[in-house]
Amino acid sequence: MSEETLPERGWRGSPEIWLDAAYAALVEKGVDAVKIMPLASSLKLSRTSFYWFFKDRKQLLSALLDRWETSTTRHLVAAAGDYAATETEAMLNVISTFLSDNSFDTRLELAVRAWAQQDPAVLDRLQAADAERLAALREMLMRWGHDAVDADVRARTIYLVQVGYISMRVEESLEERLARFPHYVEIYTGQRPPEHEMARFRARIGYRGPA
Repeated sequence: MSEETLPERGWRGSPEIWLDAAYAALVEKGVDAVKIMPLASSLKLSRTSFYWFFKDRKQLLSALLDRWETSTTRHLVAAAGDYAATETEAMLNVISTFLSDNSFDTRLELAVRAWAQQDPAVLDRLQAADAERLAALREMLMRWGHDAVDADVRARTIYLVQVGYISMRVEESLEERLARFPHYVEIYTGQRPPEHEMARFRARIGYRGPA
């Protein structure tokens, strides 16, 4: 290793640097790639540096799951509780969550779902997140007058469609997704959003149409 590539003497990184490296390994190669020595090599840090920030690999994996919940479940639950003047606007708030990884990290969601297939503890945590997300959608629909059974079926329809998009790795342009939004909202709520709501929504996300 040349002097230019040697890490600064005494530099151990930070919890965020190690966690970012673990995140990259998880979403690109799966949980089996999240191991201390390969991460240290990728960061050009010593293996012992890891232990300044994490007790062991198990604690690092737990931190990854915490990041997953923060970047997926928390955003979706918050969107379901956001202020809206109408039910259709409330539904636009929810489904817009899936437009960007900044509001719902689909790569991390997919990686955690794959991870859960080989780890019962992760599967339990994933199923708890699924239940929390569904409950938030169900409660939102009930606030807009749907009875419990109807709200449950609609919530499952909304959620399973979105999980299907993620699991199937569907690739659509923003234009395609936005064109479908009024139809999705109508299926999910029984009402189509008026054009002024769609215009306000497009403006809120900064969409100006194809160049």
